[in-house]
Amino acid sequence: MNAKSYDIGIIGGGIVGLGTALALVARFPRWSLAVLDKEPEVARHQTGHNSGVIHAGIYYRPGSHKARLCIEGGRLLQEFCRENGVPFDRCGKLIAATSEEELPRLENLYERGKANGIEGLELIPPERVREIEPHANAVRALYSPNTAITDYGRVASAMAEKIREKGGEILLSCPVSGILRTGGGFLLETGGDGIQCRRLVNCAGLQADRVARMMGLHPDVLLLPFRGEYYDLVPGCRLVRNLIYPVADPQFPFLGVHFTRKIGGGFEAGPNAVLAFAREGYGFWNVRWKDLWGMFTHPGFWTMAWRYWHIQAYELYRSLSRRAFLKALQKLVPELEDRDIAPGGAGVRAQIVTRQGLLADDFIIAESRNAVNVLNAPSPAATASIAIGNYIADLAAKNFE
Repeated sequence: MNAKSYDIGIIGGGIVGLGTALALVARFPRWSLAVLDKEPEVARHQTGHNSGVIHAGIYYRPGSHKARLCIEGGRLLQEFCRENGVPFDRCGKLIAATSEEELPRLENLYERGKANGIEGLELIPPERVREIEPHANAVRALYSPNTAITDYGRVASAMAEKIREKGGEILLSCPVSGILRTGGGFLLETGGDGIQCRRLVNCAGLQADRVARMMGLHPDVLLLPFRGEYYDLVPGCRLVRNLIYPVADPQFPFLGVHFTRKIGGGFEAGPNAVLAFAREGYGFWNVRWKDLWGMFTHPGFWTMAWRYWHIQAYELYRSLSRRAFLKALQKLVPELEDRDIAPGGAGVRAQIVTRQGLLADDFIIAESRNAVNVLNAPSPAATASIAIGNYIADLAAKNFE
């Protein structure tokens, strides 16, 4: 066997893997580096189905990886877009409380955002809401003027181009089926002679826990796929200007159905958060028995299912009922009618559940000898991608042999 050899391999060509590669080729220019992805192009899964929001960092626990890396990453991402000709727009966002009962949660979000150091946050009355979003329903709202939008597919393509310019390689249509530790590091089984690398970073997204197990690790967690389904606002609908979000349910680590302006034009409404029957299950009837078996045989799944059964039952109902989806959107924009929406796309979000049945609320980045595993990187990972890459490069500088 004559495997091609690199100093470092990165498994996963989504935005986190590419952001990591970008940081490593800059920090260690003498290292040879390759990004491996099983798809024929980068950003085919979570990155390519992302709604495009560059989050400000409001929701995340102060001091957490999410809070720190999102805020730093949002700044770095906008710099990257500006320098590389990727369009972005700091359009601002409203989080609308539609009832008095939601006001304490809205105020908690404001305090959390201020604790995270986010500039420009305001709690605003209904009159100001109507100036920003004339058709929004709110008894009060949190306004984040620095929230922005971009196209993460284009960001990922620009990252890949920069990596190649700096001497890194992007190996596409290159699935990893096994990983062996060798005296020289890792042998990645990819068909043919495989790939040899001295150091390894796992940014495999929807397959991250499986890649970690290929490496001989035993993470006590399970990756669950949650499908997010969207409707599009039809051309000519003028009820939304930019971004309108509900006050998130603190019981569940998703933000609720909302309205998002897309950088290329048009608007999305969604997503919900339905447990998918396959890790890459973009349609309701996509089922992969291997993925289901992995769920059903993990004790954390059943504890989680019992804890959140009522929320998931509603999400499933809303997935199957256009009328229920529309009703949820009408809480934010009451004038919206059925004729204003059309079925849109869907994405799948990777979310770690622990053995105790808890949905992890922070990024999980674990180290082992000459390796780093990004096990949990849901939203705002796209916003934070460059900062996550820099964080992994810092770990590499300290711990890689």
